[in-house]
Amino acid sequence: MDNGAPGPRPGGARKERSVEKQRQFDRELEDLKKKLIHMAALAETMIDKAVAELVQRDEKVAAKVPEYEQELNRLEIEIDEAALTLLATRQPVAGDLRFIVAATKINGELERIGDLVINIIQNVQTLLAQPPLKPLIDIPHMADLARRMVRDSLDSFVGGDPLLAQSVIMADDRVDALKDQVLRELLTYMMSDPRTIERALALILVSRHLERIGDHAVNIAEDVIYMTQGRDVRHPKTPKERPADLEM
Repeated sequence: MDNGAPGPRPGGARKERSVEKQRQFDRELEDLKKKLIHMAALAETMIDKAVAELVQRDEKVAAKVPEYEQELNRLEIEIDEAALTLLATRQPVAGDLRFIVAATKINGELERIGDLVINIIQNVQTLLAQPPLKPLIDIPHMADLARRMVRDSLDSFVGGDPLLAQSVIMADDRVDALKDQVLRELLTYMMSDPRTIERALALILVSRHLERIGDHAVNIAEDVIYMTQGRDVRHPKTPKERPADLEM
């Protein structure tokens, strides 16, 4: 007999399932973000240790860097697989879709930064086998700038901050200028004394790899601007877009 009490509402159950699915999706996105943060921290540590090995002339300083690079490679695969699964099963749209696409791009940039650090260490081995060529001033400065660019680019991703991303793009000019300064100075060494050529070339390559690390940080920053604003700034009309050009 019907006593007039309301029965269960199918719509309410569907709503609860929908809310739980969204919560699960949010957790998966957060896990993706945490893995990228871990990758960035590894990349920063690798940069620091590679340059410290050069400055201190001590191979032990960077002994664990190859292990860090293997961890980067493992995380790259995990992140790619997780992102593809999210795209296939969650069918994200708008901001979530841009976030996942940006995450896959940033993932690749960080892995390539790891490869560049390994290249730096190979050049450092050449330098440690011979007497120092010159006091190192510009290269440690370049490394510090490049490392900060990597950190700021990831911070801009985590915080969804296009202005911080733009500051990374602007910082690239300073790294480029230091690389050019290193090149000019070392060319002078090579022309004045052919015995310095091998060491000078190794230092030039170190500066080139640091400059490329800065370029990858810029790529991450450009991905963040696209993620947050839907604007593609990879090929601006001017060499560097001004911060004022960003939409608030």
